[in-house]
Amino acid sequence: MATSRRVDRVAELIKREVSQMLLNGIKDDRVGVGMVSVTDVDVSGDLQHAKIYVSIYGSDDAREQTMAGLKSATGYVRRELGQRIRLRRTPEVVFHEDRSIERGTRVLSLINRLNQDRPANLEPDYKEDEIEISAEDEA
Repeated sequence: MATSRRVDRVAELIKREVSQMLLNGIKDDRVGVGMVSVTDVDVSGDLQHAKIYVSIYGSDDAREQTMAGLKSATGYVRRELGQRIRLRRTPEVVFHEDRSIERGTRVLSLINRLNQDRPANLEPDYKEDEIEISAEDEA
């Protein structure tokens, strides 16, 4: 249990530090094309690998450019993490695009559209007093 708390703590530290780097540390212009935020960090149990999930707001082209910029900045990010977070070994860093927010927005949009298309006074096909429950059905 102590190990999982340590992994969670390291993941939170990495998330905070990489978020700071995205604001004012990574100089690659491609990273600034789309609005980027760190949504999650998954650190392996041995602290050797860190998957950094980022959400990118912008066009498909902006997302591609931003991911290319982040991938080219992995060496810088790992080096900075090594200086900012004291660990025996700095984890290998891999960036992954997180599209869950986009998918969630799309699902909410579909639900809203369904609610708008449904008649306001939708009546069921049956009346409650027409339903009979026999003793066999209850058992």
